[in-house]
Amino acid sequence: MVNKLMRRRQLVKVRSGDGSPLRDYRLWQLFARSLFFLELADHDGISHTYAVDVRYLADAKTRKQHDNGEGKAPAALYRNGVQVSRSNVPTAFPVPGGVIEVTTTAFGLKRMHFVSETGAQRALRPHHRSQEGLRARFGQRFPRASAVIGATAVVILVVALAVNILHGVEVLTHSPVIAEKVGTFTSPIRLPTWANATLITAGTLAALERATRLRHNRFLDIVSS
Repeated sequence: MVNKLMRRRQLVKVRSGDGSPLRDYRLWQLFARSLFFLELADHDGISHTYAVDVRYLADAKTRKQHDNGEGKAPAALYRNGVQVSRSNVPTAFPVPGGVIEVTTTAFGLKRMHFVSETGAQRALRPHHRSQEGLRARFGQRFPRASAVIGATAVVILVVALAVNILHGVEVLTHSPVIAEKVGTFTSPIRLPTWANATLITAGTLAALERATRLRHNRFLDIVSS
């Protein structure tokens, strides 16, 4: 029920496209743009190629302009290379047989999935030059190395989350009101400045790595949500 209500709210944000053609993906757009594809047949059985173009550098002003029916949208849906819909994110683009759900985080994509009317889900195919496409190709060519990198990213995020939780509890219990009732807590982990900076950098890279694989966990990736 909650998911259906959220999807309805996202569908309301979708506006008609301007009919512009899909622009080619350029290498210099590696960290500023994501492009995904999906082949779907319409009700007449005719196959169409859908593309979702996400622009990460759309600022607050651009988003506000789009809400008013103007400006460039952070996400746009194309059918056979022609823009048919546009929206702010998170969003759900209606397509034959279901919707394409698009959600981003501070580090990239959280969702880029086709959800059918029956509830079945599948991720869209990334452009081969995009960061998601390059990561997918690396995983196909070097599966063992890819698995090690993925596991390392998980470990880093678990450690970063544990350190943040302990620090948060310490700060919370040092509040006079809470300290009087439950006492104070001191985190057993004390990191020097250089180690803390290293952990933050590693956590950011780990979050980026998971975003390129559309991996997200509401607890593990809480920092990037």
